Amino acid sequence: MRSPIVFLFPGQGAYLPGAFRHLAEEPIITELLSEVDEVATSLGAAPVTTLLMREDAPSLDDLLSRSPAQLHVAIFAAELALYRLLTRRHGIQPDVLLGHSFGELTALTAAGVFDLRQGLRLVIARDAAFADCPPEPGAMVALGTSADRARHVIGAVGRWDLCLAADNGPQQTVVSGPEEDLGQLMRVAETLGITARRLSVPYSFHNPRLAGVAERFIERIRELTPRVPVRRVHSAVLSRDVCDSTDVAALVAAHLVRPTYFLGAVRALRAEGVEIFLECGPRGTLSDLIAGFLPDTTVIAPLRRRVTGPDLDRLLEPVPHHQASIPDQRGTTTVAEPAPVRGREELISDLRTIYAETLGYPVEMLTADADLEADLGIDSITQTELFAKAVTASSRSLPADDSDVRPTSFTTLRALSDFLLTLPVGNSVTR
Repeated sequence: MRSPIVFLFPGQGAYLPGAFRHLAEEPIITELLSEVDEVATSLGAAPVTTLLMREDAPSLDDLLSRSPAQLHVAIFAAELALYRLLTRRHGIQPDVLLGHSFGELTALTAAGVFDLRQGLRLVIARDAAFADCPPEPGAMVALGTSADRARHVIGAVGRWDLCLAADNGPQQTVVSGPEEDLGQLMRVAETLGITARRLSVPYSFHNPRLAGVAERFIERIRELTPRVPVRRVHSAVLSRDVCDSTDVAALVAAHLVRPTYFLGAVRALRAEGVEIFLECGPRGTLSDLIAGFLPDTTVIAPLRRRVTGPDLDRLLEPVPHHQASIPDQRGTTTVAEPAPVRGREELISDLRTIYAETLGYPVEMLTADADLEADLGIDSITQTELFAKAVTASSRSLPADDSDVRPTSFTTLRALSDFLLTLPVGNSVTR
């Protein structure tokens, strides 16, 4: 019997410029994006295909500052396109869909609760509600600690409108609230030796301060009629399955103002026997969180970087394909053991040193998730030279025919390290 599979749908931040650049000939992707553009335009929103097909598309920060509504449509489209590709082309049938924050809306659409047009209406109405009822300025901060300890830090600040927004894992809790109060929270956290990092988000999500926005959002989508999910959906906001229209209404109403309990949701599913978590969106944030506290599971983020068709095949090898949907012409697939987290972190550390020494940058700038081009200004020629050094340093070898391997596809050092760990150990092939 195959291992149960969970598809993860990430929220804010799950955007990669030109994510499908190397899948431009895949009809499932192009048809979905064309449909999204057509529907979005009819609803008064901007099209998003160029954002997901061009590597020189605006960055996450650019879209957050200039067009957050277009960003949210792009995130929704990327996740739904990847979902269709995985289920239809690769025959992978998830047992559970789990969304994180904004990703809960995509999970509902993937599960058939809403069709594509209705799902886009949800996304567009959500941003319109912010325009109708602008909230007080706010932000979000990720603390490198547990939810219990984060609550103590919030208590030490003593501000009622600071709220625990997301319990993401034993070593990450997100807090939302006013900018000034979050500044004080960060100072208290750093005094206690807790790391604190501001997130790139336009609002203080998962906070009762957004109650007015949530009310307006519900008014805008009141006429939508949800259907019973055709796939199981587990909500990290409700901490239970979404079974009927009452649950859907509760989730849609609550996802802006209530915390998301991602850690609890993942642990509950793991207790049921889930062993494979597959991230159905760009970057790999949720996969990294799970790998940090459930090292005995297989976590896969197929769109951590811009991938080709063969890249995707290799990344999905650990996942059992659903035989009844699409017969596997390659024979039985063996489920691989996940790469040890410690090995990956050591490789990332080595890459940071190599890149820093070569570029003359302080090593602190070379964080695992900094975008090599958008954040660090590393051009394609330099990325290719550094890629060759990285392969050599990793003691791995590229395939003899490496024409499908594009160094610029690895937009972060974490993405690069994950790719290197899929290569066989041996003498490297010089490009």
